[in-house]
Amino acid sequence: MSVEEQAAQRGRRNEVIGKVVTDKMNKTIGVEVSRQFKHKRYGKYIRRSTVFKAHDEKNEAKMGDTVCIFETRALSKTKRWKLAKIIQA
Repeated sequence: MSVEEQAAQRGRRNEVIGKVVTDKMNKTIGVEVSRQFKHKRYGKYIRRSTVFKAHDEKNEAKMGDTVCIFETRALSKTKRWKLAKIIQA
């Protein structure tokens, strides 16, 4: 069974694109994902960012890279994402 067939059985997984802000850990990267939303009352656009810990098996992503990560089962206390691909090095 190929990876695509397994993914089809599981259903669509959440994928986000972000920037690597830390690669100091072994097989783990910190990915900052920014989102923008409109304030309910004032209508001003607000920018918020979240840092997700993601599993990087081969330690291939470096600081400053733009990467795509997908949600997975809990791998450690704080790690719930895996590296899908490096978009821009």
